Amino acid sequence: MTNWAIWQPRLHATLLFIVREGKILLIRKKRGFGAGKINGPGGKIDSDETPLQSARRETFEELGITPLDIDQRGELHFQFRDGHNLHCVVFLAHDFEGQPHETDEATPLWTPLNAIPYDEMWADDRYWLPLLIRGARFTGFFEFDGEQLLHRKIVIRST
Repeated sequence: MTNWAIWQPRLHATLLFIVREGKILLIRKKRGFGAGKINGPGGKIDSDETPLQSARRETFEELGITPLDIDQRGELHFQFRDGHNLHCVVFLAHDFEGQPHETDEATPLWTPLNAIPYDEMWADDRYWLPLLIRGARFTGFFEFDGEQLLHRKIVIRST
């Protein structure tokens, strides 16, 4: 098991989810890490940007929209048996400017909150995404072997 007290990520990334009118805006990734899976828009944080700037940029690049009133809600820590690891900052928004459209990177999917396709997502999503939708703040720790989730721990934060 990973010793999270001394763990250091090699990659820093973001995810951003827009929830409004009983639906969540998801994407089907077309390329890169997690290609073919359903997730939220996001990706690697560039060296010259903050997590918030990265979340805005990635959402625009993947869907052609600008999220509004973004709130940081969670942090996810991932360790893979092959050595890959990453730290991900998770954001929630309830509005945006523009019209979501398909890009070279992603296909938008407006999904009812009661029909989220967890079987087409990373295995950890079913444990923390409901917390995000409810507006909770959380920190998650996940260990994977390929796509198989081996261990998980989620801490709900009060602030």
